[in-house]
Amino acid sequence: MPRYLVTSALPYANGPIHFGHVAGAYLPADVYVRYLKMAKGPENVLYVCGTDEHGVAITLKAEQEGVGYRAYVDRWHSEIRSLFDRFGIEFDTFSGTSRCAFHADASRKFFSVLLERGFVFAKTEKQWFSEQSARFLPDRYLQGGCPQCGFAKARGDECPDCGSWIDARELQNPVSLIDGSSPVLKATKHWFLDLPKLQQAGLDSWYRGNDENHPVHPWKPNVQGHVQAMLRDLHARPITRDLPWGVKLPEGLEGAEGKVLYVWFDAPIGYISATMEWAAAQGTPDAWMDWWQKEDTRLVHFIGKDNIAFHVVVFPSMLLGQEDAWQGKPFVMPWAVPANEFYNLQGRKFNTSSGWYLDNDSFFAQYNPDAARFHVLMSAPETADSEFSWPEFQVTNNNLLADKVGNLASRVLKFLDKRFGSCVPEVAKEPTAAILAVRGHQALQDADAAFAAIAGFLENFEFRKATQHLIAGCTALNQFFDAMEPWIKIKGSQAGDWECCVETLERCVAYLELLSRRIAPFCPTTAGKLRNMLGAVAETHVASAWGEENVAQAPATLPAGLRIGNVEMLFLKIEDEQISAEIAKLEASASAAAE
Repeated sequence: MPRYLVTSALPYANGPIHFGHVAGAYLPADVYVRYLKMAKGPENVLYVCGTDEHGVAITLKAEQEGVGYRAYVDRWHSEIRSLFDRFGIEFDTFSGTSRCAFHADASRKFFSVLLERGFVFAKTEKQWFSEQSARFLPDRYLQGGCPQCGFAKARGDECPDCGSWIDARELQNPVSLIDGSSPVLKATKHWFLDLPKLQQAGLDSWYRGNDENHPVHPWKPNVQGHVQAMLRDLHARPITRDLPWGVKLPEGLEGAEGKVLYVWFDAPIGYISATMEWAAAQGTPDAWMDWWQKEDTRLVHFIGKDNIAFHVVVFPSMLLGQEDAWQGKPFVMPWAVPANEFYNLQGRKFNTSSGWYLDNDSFFAQYNPDAARFHVLMSAPETADSEFSWPEFQVTNNNLLADKVGNLASRVLKFLDKRFGSCVPEVAKEPTAAILAVRGHQALQDADAAFAAIAGFLENFEFRKATQHLIAGCTALNQFFDAMEPWIKIKGSQAGDWECCVETLERCVAYLELLSRRIAPFCPTTAGKLRNMLGAVAETHVASAWGEENVAQAPATLPAGLRIGNVEMLFLKIEDEQISAEIAKLEASASAAAE
């Protein structure tokens, strides 16, 4: 059985993350990992993440706020982790590129190996220099006119008005953002990753699925289009910066004084260094190699579309360039990169500075985190940009989760409590025509097919379809319960009424146990509550096991006499007034920010 090494893009420790980030790279990964651990065994899955804590944006913001770099990234590391906890997103290890004891040395070794093998070269070129502050200015320290559209406040790397990538040297009338001076161009030495050379050395073959040692999952269309365009015109990219904060270059390298590795170079190495840290914490420091250097590992990167280039071109190139420099073994290559598009809010992009965002404290104080998880998954931007809508969130919570899931569990278990003393009734050993009619009911067959399909969708990264089939299964079970009318059959006098009632209850409880496992990757807290409600019935299967119902078959008959637990509401409904208030609050926040 293969091992699954799953990563999510390292969130940048430069501000809060929001629902859009969660929808793109973290919640889908968490659901995928929870499913894999249930279906393949937890020992075969490792989920690695951490904060990206270097780079120009961090040094610039920290300096503007007058706080130390360490204090700055520590604050955002804690804030980001807090939101993940609220969403119920669980990592096997969550580190950070400046706090991991293994990261700097691992990054320097990557650089040195690439340099020795001719995949990194040095070049001297001119860069903006502030004479007033006596320092070189990386692109994000600059502001000036866009050479493409003339926008007066373009950054040194990108124009926020026209979206063009910018060579900082082409900025019109540049200004230093740290001292307001007009900088001058001055020669400086930097190092570049030779991507065209790495493309010829194996990147192209791997990407096109022609490398037998490194198979790939079929690429999503959005990944294909982006990467194919890059590979047609690949260029060397700079991998060093003049900055006081970051991974310093190896000692003894001529011209390396005051320079650090560019953040996009050292950040993906954070996946490896975090795994090293995890292995050391387990007391098995070499175990990281089992995940990064064994052929049976499937490396899966969950990212947003803005990270496609780094995870399908740059990082794979860096891995290929290491060859056997690490204990004589090559690194595994990415097996799948299920990149998502952007997730917006009520028709606009999430933007904290413009007041268009969801306040995390307020949201989780009022609403069920599992409802948020499920709605984000149902509206995930898998193939195109999508959005969080307050009215649609209400529909997901009320019409789907409360009515389809919560109401099913409440109706069945309360009936069992009232009429059968909270115990599973004994069904007839010899099935009668009435019992066979119950077991063969079309609604149960529909539920079997819907629940059986979930695994395939999850393994193919189709989370929207997985949630739709979970709801379809619950819809079928509600239809079955309604059609069988056990509240009438229990009082009936016709032949087979009692057997029909008993069989209906047993089937519904058995399917609720199955549902408690099928819903677990999506709504883990709800799954735990449902299993508590099922009491001894839940002991018929291990909570952490997906089970073998991955084909369209009914769950096994439950032993009679199993006692259920206390019944509670799984999802509370959201009133129209709450939704109206949330929309009004969002619009007021945006208006206040604009003023």
